[in-house]
Amino acid sequence: MEYIFHLAILFSLFAIFAISLDLVAGYTGLISVCHAAFYGVGAYTTALLVQGIGLNFFFALLVGMLLTGIVALVLGLVFLKFKGDYYVLGTLGFTYIAYTVFMNWQSVTNGPLGVPGIPRPEIFGFSFSNSLSFLILSLLILAGVYATARFIVSSSFGRVLRAIREDEEAITVFGYRTSAFKLLIFVFSAMIAALGGGLLASYLTYIDPGTFGITESIFVLSIVILGGLGSLRGPVVGALILVLLPEALRFVGFSPDIAAQMRVLIYGLLLVIMMRYRPQGLLGEYKL
Repeated sequence: MEYIFHLAILFSLFAIFAISLDLVAGYTGLISVCHAAFYGVGAYTTALLVQGIGLNFFFALLVGMLLTGIVALVLGLVFLKFKGDYYVLGTLGFTYIAYTVFMNWQSVTNGPLGVPGIPRPEIFGFSFSNSLSFLILSLLILAGVYATARFIVSSSFGRVLRAIREDEEAITVFGYRTSAFKLLIFVFSAMIAALGGGLLASYLTYIDPGTFGITESIFVLSIVILGGLGSLRGPVVGALILVLLPEALRFVGFSPDIAAQMRVLIYGLLLVIMMRYRPQGLLGEYKL
């Protein structure tokens, strides 16, 4: 049962992460590969505040989200001057910068050794120390994130985001400052990614720079593409498939090393097949 709880927790955390990216890539058309960096900023900030000064997890998580939002605001002011491939390359560059900071700022992040001994969340004397209680917490937060994202995309703000994706120049003619809308959703999605990162740090009780590299950004982008761009259900379904798929390989009889390589191979094949036969993903509305 603990194994099932573990998979369910991973699913909920990656679903939160994927929803944050879908708000930018799916609804606004901005393909970002720096969300793993935001994931990492949230994780490290939360972990260091909880472990280092004993701040309550939920306050630390809020600080991590706010700090990530500030970082995203500064980056967004720069990135939104770029378009197309240049925007993607800019976000890719920040992922490498963040990874380098996590790896080399040893006095704060402990470098490649990572941050061990991160405590589980606690509130009003109740600790989410066992897998079942943490699963309930993560599912409740996932539900809250999903409901908030649904409210945003169904609002007039969300309709403007869709219009920006379809034809940014046309919506500009009607007096909308598209740069402001893109910046706001970029910052909000980064804060949601930080929320997922803080939860991941607390669940694993250990983080290191390798958890927040370019591989993680590509993985979550694969979730969104598989599930479908511009559909909040898509990232949830994509997360479920790509979390369970590696575990299924364990039961085929492959050794752990071969299973890890097979996982990468299968991810690649899935993406090729989806881009060839259903580029909008399983439940998506838009093509990449």
